[in-house]
Amino acid sequence: MAITSANQLELLQTAEAVAREKMIDPGLVVEAMEESLARAAKSRYGAEMDIRVSIDRRTGKATFTRVRTVVEDEDLENYQAELTVEQAKQYLADPAVGDTYSEEVPPVELGRIAAQSAKQVILQKVREAERDRQFAEFEDRAGTIINGVVKREEYGNVIVDVGRGEAILRRNEKIGRESYRPGDRIRCYIKDVRRETRGPQIFLSRTDPQFMAELFKMEVPEIYDGIIEIKAVARDPGSRAKIGVVSYDSGIDPVGACVGMRGSRVQAVVNELQGEKIDIIPWNEDMPTFLVNALQPAEVSKVVLDEEAERIEVVVPDEQLSLAIGRRGQNVRLASQLTGLDIDIMTEEEESKRRQAEFEERTKLFMDTLDLDEFFAQLLVSEGFTNLEEVAYVELDELLVIDGVDEDTANELQARARDVLEEQARKALEHARELGVDDSLVNFEGLTPQMVEALAEDGIKTLEDFATCADWELAGGWTTVDGQRVKDDGLLEKFEVDLEEAQNMVMTARVLLGWVDPTELEASEDDGEEELAEGEADTDEQEA
Repeated sequence: MAITSANQLELLQTAEAVAREKMIDPGLVVEAMEESLARAAKSRYGAEMDIRVSIDRRTGKATFTRVRTVVEDEDLENYQAELTVEQAKQYLADPAVGDTYSEEVPPVELGRIAAQSAKQVILQKVREAERDRQFAEFEDRAGTIINGVVKREEYGNVIVDVGRGEAILRRNEKIGRESYRPGDRIRCYIKDVRRETRGPQIFLSRTDPQFMAELFKMEVPEIYDGIIEIKAVARDPGSRAKIGVVSYDSGIDPVGACVGMRGSRVQAVVNELQGEKIDIIPWNEDMPTFLVNALQPAEVSKVVLDEEAERIEVVVPDEQLSLAIGRRGQNVRLASQLTGLDIDIMTEEEESKRRQAEFEERTKLFMDTLDLDEFFAQLLVSEGFTNLEEVAYVELDELLVIDGVDEDTANELQARARDVLEEQARKALEHARELGVDDSLVNFEGLTPQMVEALAEDGIKTLEDFATCADWELAGGWTTVDGQRVKDDGLLEKFEVDLEEAQNMVMTARVLLGWVDPTELEASEDDGEEELAEGEADTDEQEA
């Protein structure tokens, strides 16, 4: 196969035909042809030569050129593709390192093997261009709904024709026991688009919570227009779902708008999701209020939120417990996903027993430590006192409001409480010293003897040991393991030391030891405050 005047135009015609068929730029096909011809020419003239081919986009004429680059004398390695400055003077007027000298060489005859190799190069380049086009097209469509046609099913995974490519709907992304036959039309959510070696991979889903959100956006114009916003979605695919919505127009009811006239809008979504029951819930910034709505149809008597632990305690009437939990825990599980909080549900009877146990425990504490009778100890607990520190250091007026307590009695109560606390501190310090605690830790400001004892029992006996601790090791925290929130107990958590206090104490210890320069610490704090101030200023400007 020779590149002659008879088939010069055929190159361009072939390039245009391939580009039209694969829906890519004809220039990319021509570049692939140039590369394939250059490779074939190297096999004819020598692999060490730098042969380049240029195809005229108008006439189709292929020009073969040998290129040599000017290099330093000591860098000359490839005599076929490089030449020294001295050698270049016979070709170039004023050669310099980096200049190139080109000369045209005769076109090559492509033998059968060379032609086959050229064809493979062209096909490879075309495939790469096609993959790039496909990835660019679908990359921006991730997070949207797409309609396709089922091509085949492989090991439970459905291969879907989405127009200019294929996508995969994995079996764990199908609703329930859905099955499809070739030719069936299917609507899916584009969950992810990845560029992989074998080409772009488009992953679809029908179980993703955002699939339902996008379906509502299609059915409810107010959501599409931004008047109503979907704030949270939780699904048990094919069975039940909860969706939290809020309206930014006081004249529009978000729940009513999503339900539609006679339920027409929500029914369209339900039909697409194989009969999945959908609870539409009004969103509320107050998380306990939102949770009460989310647990419907169950009634809630009381809600206690622990923001730091991201847990919420819900008390329901005894007869409402099974309804609040739902079949196989479905109702409370969906409510937990919707709010992002761990939910503990108990009945009023269980909560009453727990409160009674706490009352008795605190009563016994005051009876044993302060040498009080049961009635007086119960009076203290009823007034909200929970520990000895509160009794010992509270303002005297707060004790005087208790029936039967005069100033002398209040002073006696506080004196007894302080004596007990001092004795406990003495024993804790003795035990800590027996464990080998260093004075540097004992004298560290912010640590009580009981705290020092707790640290010593865990092997932290010097200020250096303490300075190596992380704040969460001291204050405790939460980590997520396999999708479940797991509690990390802190060494000082029972002393109500929070993360900020723990961090401050650890940094102070590091400064005292000379590990951290206090001036650098102050500078970083000042920078943080400046950034915060700038952020607030920007916000104020935007609001203005």
